Amino acid sequence: MIKLLILPFFAYLLGSIPWGLVLTRLFTSVNIRQEGSGNIGATNVRRMAGPKLGILTLAGDVLKGAVPVWLAVSLTNSNELWTSFYISLVAFTAFMGHLYPIYMKFKNGGKGVATAAGCFAVISPPALGVAILVFILFVCGFNRVSAASLAAAAVLPVAVWKATGSGVFTGCAAATAVFIGFRHIENIKRLLSGTEPSIWK
Repeated sequence: MIKLLILPFFAYLLGSIPWGLVLTRLFTSVNIRQEGSGNIGATNVRRMAGPKLGILTLAGDVLKGAVPVWLAVSLTNSNELWTSFYISLVAFTAFMGHLYPIYMKFKNGGKGVATAAGCFAVISPPALGVAILVFILFVCGFNRVSAASLAAAAVLPVAVWKATGSGVFTGCAAATAVFIGFRHIENIKRLLSGTEPSIWK
């Protein structure tokens, strides 16, 4: 029981680790919060500090969603309704940690796409697979990570519902998609004005 109570707090603290900032400070002179888009996520890290650190940032951000959700599944291991709520709570706290990290005074967090992917890799791999496919199609078609991220987030709740039939998990996916959309407001403005940076120039 104590583990169940502690895990959501652990998920938030783990989700709060700003891997993009940590890695760029350790291995480069780049101030990732002041260069490029100013975002600490993998896309900006790749642009400003190179592909290796971008990949490491992506991996770190995915794992900080996947690990606590995997622990939640392992600790509950049942099909009861409360289990879905609990797993969703752990997933959402990890996700919110990335968006509003305590180590950065709840500011300058990432956009949550990679951490959400880590969460739903455990909750529903088939649904995440659909979202990744949509992401790839939009990357190939529009050459913009932001457009691909928004499209993947939009399709995720539908994919989760189709894959799991769980209203709780679908609600978690929908809330996640809303926050991802909110964090992409500036990107949306740039997409509409035609000034959003492309992936490969």
